[in-house]
Amino acid sequence: MWEDRLMIDVVFINGTVGSGKTSAAEALSMIEAERGHPHALIDSDTIRRLWPRPDDDPFQHELELENLRDLATNYRAAGAHHLIVAGVIEHSAEVPRYATALQAGRMLVCRLTADSRVVETRLITRHSDDAAARDWHLNRSGELAAILDAGAFHDVIIDTTTTSPRQVADAIATAAGWTTAGRSTAEPSTTGPSPTAP
Repeated sequence: MWEDRLMIDVVFINGTVGSGKTSAAEALSMIEAERGHPHALIDSDTIRRLWPRPDDDPFQHELELENLRDLATNYRAAGAHHLIVAGVIEHSAEVPRYATALQAGRMLVCRLTADSRVVETRLITRHSDDAAARDWHLNRSGELAAILDAGAFHDVIIDTTTTSPRQVADAIATAAGWTTAGRSTAEPSTTGPSPTAP
């Protein structure tokens, strides 16, 4: 159970826009259900949407952390042993803040990467009806990729360029030790499709 503080009970799927975070998180949720692991899935983009944006917090990270605290409490109380979060952590100093908000015994931070041309194609397709959103996300993808490249705080890195969401999710589950029915016991690893050491 998640009360064992040595076990990974939170997976944070990190990456730039267009890297496949949401698809991987949804696929991992399906795997968790198949294996009988009580869990909850959180897409951080949906819990920090606010207009107008605060001048001192344009990406609403502080609001996101406050909402994560409440969601983690509620999901834990409802019986979730594992939490899957798709979002963005830009700097290593933020990792403990997210782990605390999520009440993590241990949190695996997994970064997803993809070839820039693949990311561009995904974003153009996703925002085909909104040129302003398309251009913003295309610019943000390169900016955020550079920020994440400069960091060295990810436990595992997985290239999603040619792998399906299910394959990516299988690799994440293996890294987290969420591979059998019941509670997780394994140490983080880099087995699976295309993971590399950070």
